[in-house]
Amino acid sequence: MTEEQLLSKLDELINLSAETEVVEFKEAKSDYHFEKIGKYFSALSNEANLNNQSEGWLIFGIKDKPRQIIGSSYRINNRASLDKLKSEVAQKSSNHITFIEIHELNTAQGRVIMFQIPAAPQGIPVSWSGHYYGRDGEELVPLNIEEIERIRKQAIFSDWSSEICIGATIADLDENAILKARENFKKKNANLAKEVDSWNNTTFLNKAKLTINGGITRSAIILLGKSESEHFIKPALARIVWLLKDKDNLERDYYHFTCPLIVNVDEVFSRIRNIKYRYIKDGTLFPEEVDQYEPYVIREALHNCIAHQDYTMNGRINVVEREDGQLLFTNLGTFIPGSVEKVIHQDAPPEQYRNPYLAQAMVNLNMIDTIGSGIKRMFITQKNRYFPLPDYDFSDKKVKVTITGKVIDNEYSIILAQNRNLNLDDIIVLDKIQKKRSITKQQASTLKAKGLVEGRYPAIHISAKVAQATGQTVGYMQDRGIDGDFIKKSIEDYLKKFHKAEREIFEGIILNKISDSLTIKQKKDRIKNVLQAMRREGIIKVEDKVWSLK
Repeated sequence: MTEEQLLSKLDELINLSAETEVVEFKEAKSDYHFEKIGKYFSALSNEANLNNQSEGWLIFGIKDKPRQIIGSSYRINNRASLDKLKSEVAQKSSNHITFIEIHELNTAQGRVIMFQIPAAPQGIPVSWSGHYYGRDGEELVPLNIEEIERIRKQAIFSDWSSEICIGATIADLDENAILKARENFKKKNANLAKEVDSWNNTTFLNKAKLTINGGITRSAIILLGKSESEHFIKPALARIVWLLKDKDNLERDYYHFTCPLIVNVDEVFSRIRNIKYRYIKDGTLFPEEVDQYEPYVIREALHNCIAHQDYTMNGRINVVEREDGQLLFTNLGTFIPGSVEKVIHQDAPPEQYRNPYLAQAMVNLNMIDTIGSGIKRMFITQKNRYFPLPDYDFSDKKVKVTITGKVIDNEYSIILAQNRNLNLDDIIVLDKIQKKRSITKQQASTLKAKGLVEGRYPAIHISAKVAQATGQTVGYMQDRGIDGDFIKKSIEDYLKKFHKAEREIFEGIILNKISDSLTIKQKKDRIKNVLQAMRREGIIKVEDKVWSLK
């Protein structure tokens, strides 16, 4: 903006009837707290978005009531220090957003600094030091949950992956990647194979939904771009990191991969040490030898990371291989369907994609399945191998998928997988019990009715029937813990020898012998119940909380 335009803008803002959600005046005579600047930056940016404004303004050197220019000496005679505020703010704001411009005006009444603050990008509320701020009239307040969600939901209507990369041409795409894309496209569309060979690259890329009227999209750069073309999508990254960790979680090896990802996913796959795993299957005397990880499961998890990564968070995709038999895939962004159970039950394409254009391109190139059954197929594949089911974790604004390439308990897994009365829902719940995860009361009741589990909710464990069939009687007794008769005998033996005791004495003797599947409170309640039963039977009595034989 020219000086004349700035003076006109300043005059317009000063003559507002009151401060608004997108304008803030400060005297800032000499110094002003940096943290306060950051909070106002977050608040004014978010409010500009919510009020459909392109920008907000923070202005130093203005007295608010009555509103007049009094001048500010904030970072005076040090333009470099003033400009440095841009990078200082970017370091502590989400997505490294900063001021559009910092304008310095020397008026007749005094020096004025005008911070021009961009509206929060669609779908991305702006935080400061991890907190979101907004305005309630003239007051600086935390941005409420409803307003945060209003901004985030804007992302549904803005497809980052379909945006054209200004200045990019076909010359910025990798020739081998285009050839591979053609091969995959023909596999997906066998009826068009001959026709595809007659298309030039421009036609093919348009047909495959990688370009729009010849314009190179961000999706094209991610999947087909040369490694040096990654800058077209900056500050986003087209990056996958493979890490190998030992049993102590120490890093042993790593490798970085960038675009073209359609080629480099094969390189990631080849890095994973998919060793052979031997186990007894179906109760035979002969061991089964399989790959630790089914190739389909690896590729599906990896391709899902690429398709559903939130590239606006400017992070990378991680593939962590652990020597103890696990693969962990992580991509940034929330899990849009909400829950894995919903995806499995729906067994249909999701209503929304984070990156619709990229997802469609990957469907066209035979990388992901449009019918939305990929996750369900991963579960069934693991179940058929008697391996633990995939674990999903949606915390920390990430989607984390853990694939286990070994049997946790061979006999237990086999008998559950072979029970024809079990559906996939039952197997998912049993898998949670196997991993000591919490389940709902309804899920516990369903499995109890089928004789597969027992115990008092939430201390559910495998039933005696299953334990005996699988040779887990020792584990069953450990989970079940000692019974009431043992507790009763322990109490009697103590009182015969020492005559009197408070309940805490019995707890000290017996608590560590009761199943660890119970909470401390449940263990104490069990001892209390046995004591009361013995009192009713006339075996013991209690006076002033001291127990003795009757």
